[in-house]
Amino acid sequence: MSWLELGELAHGWPKLFNRAVHRVIFHLDMDAFYASVEQRDRPELKGRPVIVGGSPQSRGVVCAASYEARKFGVRSAMPSVTAGRLCPKGVFLRPRMDAYRAESKEIMKLIASFGAIIEQVSVDEAYLDLSAQCSGDTPDEALYAAVPLAKKIKQTVREARRLTASIGVAANKLLAKLGSDFNKPDGLTMIPERDKVAFLRPLPVRVIHGVGKVTEAALQHAGIRTVGDLQDHPGDLRALVGSWGPALKRFAFGEDDRPLDLSDEVKSVSAENTFERDTEDRKILRACLKEQADEIAGRLAKRRLTARTVQVKLRYGDFSTLSRQMTVEEPVETAAVIYRLGCWLLAREKLVNRPLRLLGLGVSGLEPATVRQLWLKL
Repeated sequence: MSWLELGELAHGWPKLFNRAVHRVIFHLDMDAFYASVEQRDRPELKGRPVIVGGSPQSRGVVCAASYEARKFGVRSAMPSVTAGRLCPKGVFLRPRMDAYRAESKEIMKLIASFGAIIEQVSVDEAYLDLSAQCSGDTPDEALYAAVPLAKKIKQTVREARRLTASIGVAANKLLAKLGSDFNKPDGLTMIPERDKVAFLRPLPVRVIHGVGKVTEAALQHAGIRTVGDLQDHPGDLRALVGSWGPALKRFAFGEDDRPLDLSDEVKSVSAENTFERDTEDRKILRACLKEQADEIAGRLAKRRLTARTVQVKLRYGDFSTLSRQMTVEEPVETAAVIYRLGCWLLAREKLVNRPLRLLGLGVSGLEPATVRQLWLKL
């Protein structure tokens, strides 16, 4: 190559290296994941209302429902007996969590092959940062360039795993998540930066990240029912939602700078049981707690973790739920200690004063286990 050719090449370097990288975030959400896996693995269930969870004769709940079952009003977390009443021809299947987790791993491997930075939120959804793969001189050019890639990801999952996914494409996590929910199942929605405010205006305030039932009720009491109402609100939102007000206002305009959380840190470990019949039999409850403590201790040992906080959770026959916890100075890790602290919490708070529908035990405040050296005094 001549010096002249090198000079002409170098002349283009500033433009090449100064080109901005614009943020492109996908939110991938597998459609009715548990039920779709069951329908794929059992072709005779295709097109039928599949309900994954406890049977309608049990005290269980619905874990997932196919779109055919959702037409009857069946939703996750609904009591199975209610689902059976709404959808009498529903096919009830016990969950196969190992199968769903294995399927999730295969899907994430496919996604990783596209060079995506992945924040897996749950077994069936993930945020993907594909900024490096989608170039453009403006943020919207980068987003439009991402659409063919999103189509390719959906096609790859469909062909390799025989499952469908919905994808939202946007410049941040908030909008990407709204996009994936917008046109399910098997949807693809890209929200350009120039259109984000208009896109958000008609949506109910509950779609905003962080707006739960209590916050929604407070906003509605003030006459704020849509995101557009939030955008137009002239006052200080801190009067309604406290210190979160400024962040809520930014979300209302589609502004979100939250990074992807790439840590795989486990925040808590828990187990719970729903009884076939409400019970306050101490023998049954102690056996339940002991089994839960054994399970929790095994999971802690597998990850080489200890815990500083132990919590019990109770649900009574009227579905009222409460929890109590205690934090200890020295971390705990053995089943015997976790069980003992759980029993102590129940006794201290006198919580078993009527039959229980559910009993749960959990630990949090997790930290790596350390090797303790025992010094022998000779």
